Amino acid sequence: MDIIKTIVFAIIQGITELFPISSVAHGVLTPYVFHWNLSPVFLKEHFLPYVVMLHLGTAVALLVFFWRDWIDLIRSIFSGDAKMNRKVLLLLIVATLPAALIGVIFEKKLTMIFSSVTSASIFLIVNGFFLYFGEKMQSRGTKEIKDLSYGQAVVIGLFQSLALIPGFSRSGSSMTAGFWMGLKHEASAKMSMLLATPIILGASILEVPKLAKSGTHGLLPMSLFGGVLAGVFAYISVWILMKWFKTKEINAMMPFAIYCWVVGALILISRFI
Repeated sequence: MDIIKTIVFAIIQGITELFPISSVAHGVLTPYVFHWNLSPVFLKEHFLPYVVMLHLGTAVALLVFFWRDWIDLIRSIFSGDAKMNRKVLLLLIVATLPAALIGVIFEKKLTMIFSSVTSASIFLIVNGFFLYFGEKMQSRGTKEIKDLSYGQAVVIGLFQSLALIPGFSRSGSSMTAGFWMGLKHEASAKMSMLLATPIILGASILEVPKLAKSGTHGLLPMSLFGGVLAGVFAYISVWILMKWFKTKEINAMMPFAIYCWVVGALILISRFI
């Protein structure tokens, strides 16, 4: 990956990880769209750690954006009076477990089965319908995160696991499940963003050290640069998203659904003409 490819990939990663349009699908589609001839060795041994480094930049951006929330959540562990914050922390832990367990067991198998350009495009279109009808199926929510039950948190965590299939969005799946559990749009978006942080950090702990051991000249510095750039665009993206879901309680998912339909359809058409 040279500097130009890293810049393009990092910008796309920073935006698509938080927007409900599937960063994994875009990770599959980007090399195809730009006609990148990536070496088989890089794809087999270094691509996943490289992408996870970009995700790490996203996680740092989320920590910076929600730092007050994380401070309050951590303080609640040591404070007997912070019952609501402690419940929110427990809800986040419970919601994180399904995706973490399913990811450890099935991630590589699912990625190998579904990581073709054609399947990613098809599932991206399906993701658009999921976003559109998922929001339409639920009336306007009234709950904040603290009002969820632990069972509802598990459901949100299970839907987050759909993102293991390239084309399904992690944020879109968890936000839509949040709507179904009765969360307000802004609260559902916030929970999705908070849930992203431990998932990404966990993957980083497993994959990023492989970059240091790769022995590929310049790969670690290039990945670090990409991570910083992805983090900058992720911060901008989460700011936009939180503003959007704060003001839009109706049809908030429509622009993202249309994007998924259009991009997925265009890529599919390009495969058969």
